[in-house]
Amino acid sequence: MDKLFFKRKGALRKAQRSAEKLLCEPLRLTFAILCVLITLFILFFPLPVQAQPERTPLTIELLQERLRTPTLHEGNLMVDLRQMVIDLRAENAVFHDAFYQVLRKELQKVGAKPLGLDLSYSLIQGDFIGSDLALRTPLYAQGIASIFTATEKEQLERLRGVCVDALAVGLPSPKDCKSLLATTPFSEITVFRGALTLVETRFNGEVQFPNTFFLQTVDAQGASFIQTSNWNETRFSHSANFASANFRQASNFQGSIFFDKASFKQSKFQDSAYFQDSIFKDANFNSAIFKQLAKFTHVQWQGNADFSNVRFANQAQFTQANFNQLFLLMEATFEQAVTFREAQFNQAVNLRGASILNQADFSDARFANIAYLNVSGLSFNSNQAKILGNVGQIGKMLYVPALQGNQNVLRNLGQNFRQQQQIADANQVEYTKHRLRLTELSRLLVGTNINSASLERLINVGFSATQADAITRRRQVQLFRNNNELLSIADINTEIYTQVSSRIVVGEPLSFFGWLLQALNWLALSVLLLLSGYGTSVGLVFGVGVIAIAYFGFIFWLIDRYRRLLPVPIIPTINEVTAIVTSFSVLAIFGLIAIFRSAEQPWLSLGCILIIIVPLPAALLFRLYQQGRYHDLMHVSYFTEDGTMRQLRLLIGRLPVIPRNEAFRERYMPLLWNRRWNWLNYYDFALNNLLKLGFNDIRLRDEHLPGIISTLAWYQWSLGLLYITLLLWTLSRTIPGLNLLIYLK
Repeated sequence: MDKLFFKRKGALRKAQRSAEKLLCEPLRLTFAILCVLITLFILFFPLPVQAQPERTPLTIELLQERLRTPTLHEGNLMVDLRQMVIDLRAENAVFHDAFYQVLRKELQKVGAKPLGLDLSYSLIQGDFIGSDLALRTPLYAQGIASIFTATEKEQLERLRGVCVDALAVGLPSPKDCKSLLATTPFSEITVFRGALTLVETRFNGEVQFPNTFFLQTVDAQGASFIQTSNWNETRFSHSANFASANFRQASNFQGSIFFDKASFKQSKFQDSAYFQDSIFKDANFNSAIFKQLAKFTHVQWQGNADFSNVRFANQAQFTQANFNQLFLLMEATFEQAVTFREAQFNQAVNLRGASILNQADFSDARFANIAYLNVSGLSFNSNQAKILGNVGQIGKMLYVPALQGNQNVLRNLGQNFRQQQQIADANQVEYTKHRLRLTELSRLLVGTNINSASLERLINVGFSATQADAITRRRQVQLFRNNNELLSIADINTEIYTQVSSRIVVGEPLSFFGWLLQALNWLALSVLLLLSGYGTSVGLVFGVGVIAIAYFGFIFWLIDRYRRLLPVPIIPTINEVTAIVTSFSVLAIFGLIAIFRSAEQPWLSLGCILIIIVPLPAALLFRLYQQGRYHDLMHVSYFTEDGTMRQLRLLIGRLPVIPRNEAFRERYMPLLWNRRWNWLNYYDFALNNLLKLGFNDIRLRDEHLPGIISTLAWYQWSLGLLYITLLLWTLSRTIPGLNLLIYLK
């Protein structure tokens, strides 16, 4: 039975497969026929392709017709030579001569409304000598006045203003300034009175516009310059648009002046680009590509210079350039060396996200008080590239707004300066990093953590009730990892985010002990930054030490020499008071000078010192005079000195109080009050306690010594341990040889 059942089942499967084949065969056949029909349709009926505009060969007759019927474009009368093939090659000499002769006659008419030239989408074969179409005039006041209209003379006067301004501030002036500022002609200039439009024009030969003054706009957007283009000493009175232009050979804009906006956005310079000695009012080179040398030496940038997303495949030279406004280099790429030697920066240089693959040289560059280098997100590998600059200056010019995302940048910059033995700049980078770390800790301690803040606190920060509720629901699913994740919430826009970003923080919720630990870290980091620049300023540390020694020396002198007025006065002489006050003032002034010269925030540093050295000693001193002194040996100094030797000694292991052994008491003798130089001993004792270094081994006696005085000495001695550690740590970070030994791997 089982065998029969399986046989029937197999037969049933075979029948089912046969039926499926019979059904599939028509479907497969239909699909194959459909594919063949589609293929034949595409072959015999191709899809329409957008046809390129056909260019018309230009003849003399057609040129004369277009001259008789100029078109009006954006308020300018234009000779319409668009979509033409203009053959100016040497073998077509007849048309070449006639073209310049006929066109020049109309473009140079005096007194009539200026006539422009529109060559958009045309093909120019042969060399195009554009300056031959313009009007040549002597370059001095009387010559200009006899030819041009009042409006045109105003524009030419702008060049005279550039000359006057350049001479007033001592900057290099254009070469034609000598003629403009004189009454007799020294040179000539070519004036193109009308607008020039070269949109998508292709020049197969050279383009020549040297020493030309364009009184109207120049629009060469998308133009292709196959051979060299010469714009040497050209003046653009209105906007000059070379956006998306393609310069396949060398382009020369040397000595040119752009009175209005100059746009080279997305332009390609496949050969060398020369812009030296030029003047830009507002320049836009956004996303341009320089495949060969880009020379911008001695350029005056009067407005913003936008080089964002620019790619410099070869050397870029900005030597002795003058940047009056912002210099934007966001996301720019420097594959070879870039030079900013002797450049003047009056405002910020934005290098955010830029890539330096070879070398950036800022040697002898001058920065205004508000100028800085924004290196946030800078792509820079110190093992392959270098940033050069004046020692002790370039490090102070670097600016990073936040530590997050920039730790690797700061590390590479620090290593770069250490490799070049620019220790001051490396230390400045280190100081910047830890100052940003302090800012982060401050926000973590007092800011609103959006991962743990209550609904009411979120509302107090600046969120609406709806937004705060959305934040609480979002963090229940997943905690926020950074501030930017707030923008993923539908109710929070960029405006709200900008308003609250400075008051919120993102991190793991802190327990009480965790918060306390972070607070201690904040306190220790604050003290290190204020008193030593995080180990980067020896001058600041010495200033702190001088003030501390002067203060404690004065305190010890006061408690030892000014004891009581009644019944028998024990007070210092007038001469001694004068000496101690004068010496204290001199030492304090030297310490203050060192602090104000070295500290980034001198008042905060001074306040930190006073908080450490003033409150406790002042309280002990007040208590000492409040309770009075009633003990034996009242007329003997509390301080004793080792009478067996007098020399400069390193007293690392010395304690401030002599031991009780009788032999030591014989060696240590009380200070002599009746000596004029006795006040020096108190500074010596303060020096011993703080620096563990002194001329004499001066200590407190062990008999009949008030506990307050002993406490005060031990307090300064304890501070001395911390100070000597801070000093040695700072010296190890600022001595070049020792620094290289520690940090270079």
